[in-house]
Amino acid sequence: MYEAEITKNIINIGCDDRRIEKFENQYELPDGMAYNSYLLLDEKICVMDAVDADVCAEWLSNLEKYAAGRKPDMIVVQHMEPDHSGSVEAFAEKYPEARILTSAMAANMMKQFFTADLSSRVDIIKEGDTLSLGGRELRFFAAPMVHWPEVMMTYDAKEKALFSADAFGKFGIKGAEADDWACEARRYYFNIVGKYGAQVQAVLGKLEGLEIEHICPLHGPVLPECEPLDFYLKKYQTWSKYEPEDEGVALIYASIHDTGTKQAAEKLAEMLEARGIKHGVTNLTEDDLHEGVEDAFRYSRMILCASSYDADLFPPMRAFLNVLNIKTYQKRKVALVENGTWAPSAGRVMKQYIEGFKEVELVEPMVTVKSALKPEDEAKLEALLDALLA
Repeated sequence: MYEAEITKNIINIGCDDRRIEKFENQYELPDGMAYNSYLLLDEKICVMDAVDADVCAEWLSNLEKYAAGRKPDMIVVQHMEPDHSGSVEAFAEKYPEARILTSAMAANMMKQFFTADLSSRVDIIKEGDTLSLGGRELRFFAAPMVHWPEVMMTYDAKEKALFSADAFGKFGIKGAEADDWACEARRYYFNIVGKYGAQVQAVLGKLEGLEIEHICPLHGPVLPECEPLDFYLKKYQTWSKYEPEDEGVALIYASIHDTGTKQAAEKLAEMLEARGIKHGVTNLTEDDLHEGVEDAFRYSRMILCASSYDADLFPPMRAFLNVLNIKTYQKRKVALVENGTWAPSAGRVMKQYIEGFKEVELVEPMVTVKSALKPEDEAKLEALLDALLA
């Protein structure tokens, strides 16, 4: 059960949004989304980030409840994306004496996002700055491109708490099952932050040597949740280096008529199962494309099966490969299966994508299925698996 109190003086006053169906209008949210905001109670009261405008009223009510009659002295805006800054104007109106602490770049973004001119109330914070709340001191770290350029992180040495902005977040409401963290955090990381592995590595380097007992992200549960803290840190080290998390195969397919292409993918899944190879299967015409992106980065190998279309590639597979390209897919081994009736073209287009990826080995030969899967094609699929798994 979710508890608002992290420590006696750090309270999560954020909100769960169970109504939202897609995050950023593209990532499916079967369990809704959590927007976290933290109240630090000391001689001075500090709020760490706001929430999406859709849950603003609930957030302000939570703030009033846990502040117990006291008024916040300041709000730290670590990240200006609207799902976190969407309630800052309402906060500023309700608490006209409160200061707004944020990076110089975020201060400029406020002029773009907000109607009200809050510049006279803004104090700029930067890397290495500290702030005393009385009994505790906050220290600020710049975290550019994790995953926006203005992002800051904040460390509370007294409570050993890291306020990590969007890093270490996950999809789903705060009350979602604890053992679901890695799955939804992985999907979140590679689809939201994944392009910026080098920047994540830089921030992780800055945090080395800090005593951390609580990681407080802007989405999902406060960590550690169901595993030791080192579990989550190691996941981020692996993900940000683009290293495979598991030895196995991501099997991704896009079939027009559920005939040859789908038959080949299903046969490959049977073969992987028979060999005891860990794998994930994504049907791009039915499943969430971003689940396939998650599997592509999770596993050490990938098989792409796609139909030809207009002398090109079936659009769902092209869309998937475009996302992999944006997210800098790399350091993997890939095999291809194409299908076509009179002039197969899917393999040629998929190969062009694969050859553009960094440190990706393309396994030869590609298997070509003509319309429907034949017994002789199954032997070719077995040989392709042998080469991929070698």
